[in-house]
Amino acid sequence: MTQAWIKLVADESLPAVVAESHEAADLLVATCLAAAANGDANALFDLGVAYSTGSHGVECDMIEAHKWFNLAAVGGHEEAAHCRADVADEMTAREIAEAQRRAREWLRSGRAAA
Repeated sequence: MTQAWIKLVADESLPAVVAESHEAADLLVATCLAAAANGDANALFDLGVAYSTGSHGVECDMIEAHKWFNLAAVGGHEEAAHCRADVADEMTAREIAEAQRRAREWLRSGRAAA
């Protein structure tokens, strides 16, 4: 069973100071990406949350947030579609097109489980 990286932050085995560092954020993002590559829609959603809020050491990036919410929605995560729409309200048409291009690239690259 995979565990999305945002949930790992709450794990008491991670000291709070380490969880705030960029190194820890990189590790947590890598863990979430691995889960996403295995088809974990919750991990995709968690990446969208992180990028849309700039939380857990990730810089706020609405294009990346839209991409991850889009992929989570395609993977069956119901809340992701609503979050994708909320994020899209704050984006230009070009930014949305870029997010969609990145999502297609992710799918084509084979990183997402079929």
